[in-house]
Amino acid sequence: MSATYNVNRPELDGLCEKILQNDRIDPELYTALDVKRGLRDLNGKGVLAGLTEVSDIIASTPEGESCDGRLYYRGIRIEDIVGGAMKDGRFSFEEAVYLLLFGELPRREELDSFASLLGYYRSLPNSFVRDVIMKAPSPDMMNSLARSVLTLYSYDETPDDTSIYNVLRQCLQLIAQFPLLSVYSYLSSQHYHGGQSLFNHAPQKDLSTAENILYLLRPDNRYTPLEAKVLDLCLTLHAEHGGGNNSTFTTHVVTSSGTDTYSSMAASLGSLKGPRHGGANCKVVAMFENIKENLSDWEDEEEIAHYLSDMLDKKVFDRAGLIYGMGHAVYSLSDPRATILRSFVDKLAGEKGAQKEYALYARIERIAPEVIREKRRIYKGVSANVDFYSGFVYHLLGLPRELFTPVFAIARIAGWSAHRLEELANSGKIIRPAYRAVMEHRDYVPLDQR
Repeated sequence: MSATYNVNRPELDGLCEKILQNDRIDPELYTALDVKRGLRDLNGKGVLAGLTEVSDIIASTPEGESCDGRLYYRGIRIEDIVGGAMKDGRFSFEEAVYLLLFGELPRREELDSFASLLGYYRSLPNSFVRDVIMKAPSPDMMNSLARSVLTLYSYDETPDDTSIYNVLRQCLQLIAQFPLLSVYSYLSSQHYHGGQSLFNHAPQKDLSTAENILYLLRPDNRYTPLEAKVLDLCLTLHAEHGGGNNSTFTTHVVTSSGTDTYSSMAASLGSLKGPRHGGANCKVVAMFENIKENLSDWEDEEEIAHYLSDMLDKKVFDRAGLIYGMGHAVYSLSDPRATILRSFVDKLAGEKGAQKEYALYARIERIAPEVIREKRRIYKGVSANVDFYSGFVYHLLGLPRELFTPVFAIARIAGWSAHRLEELANSGKIIRPAYRAVMEHRDYVPLDQR
């Protein structure tokens, strides 16, 4: 019997109608019953659900006024982490991972030892690529990544041991393995679904995470120092962003149940896959492709504003009424990650001969908030978020769009790991928020009387 099912079944139409008829809840009830929908209030402020020492996000003053966004890893500003590495001419991601996991900046010998440990773990079980990744490869890399993570459970001698020692070992292995799982999945998919030649380079233990991604992905293994540094910067900026973002909150929720590391990470990957979360930079790139195709003059700011207005009015692009990459659930005046990344995009665009495209991004970053303020009633400022530029950076680096979200995962597993360890170290209660039932209670009706 075939395991492939016909997706078009007439019975499903009527069943879907029942769902739409019986599952819809009056939106006014959320306000009337003071339900914080999405665990956020009307001003977009998150409901306090836990405590963390991993990172901190500041977007307003103690008096409640909006301010330029600040992001801290273990109490240290992200600008200082990135700036310190740049000043020394080294990569910052491995240092950021150490800081997030262990709560303190490493000394030079500690950082070197940690990088060597990640290099040691940067391998996959024998025949894993052939038996798992290359078998029925998915065209969606996040699906492949989650499946690979769950399958690694079977290769672990102590998969359900949730001691700090064992979970740390598992997290370090996954941090080191995510670039391999992602790139090998992409190359296998391109071979089987795209008819491309298949090559799988062996990872290099002495290269950084960013360098290994480019080394594994490119047929000739070659990349420029600027390319590696900018990709490393992206990884550092995406490594962590508070306990309340969707995928990290998923980490806390699933970890609190006492389950294994592989199940926890797979659940977080499922969250990150969503276009409202990790998939947002893909939407930004698709949006810009649409804009470039429909603008007659990329320098005409009036034409740009008009097209963005049509976008908000659901007349163009995907008709969702959104300008992707603009606005954030927490930040208002500025996203510090976008500010840092922007300073390097100009250099990379110059190296790639894409100054005209970069100029268009810069214009839209400036014009879009004005258009949004005119068209929407907003409670806070609107600015570009990190996704606004990250997709453009990945495009300039020659990364295929299928890997945009996996690259996010390669970075964010550092934060997931830190939060999983924090949840376990505090032996917290299982996370179980309340839902208010609003349906009427009814009597059961026997089958022959319905």
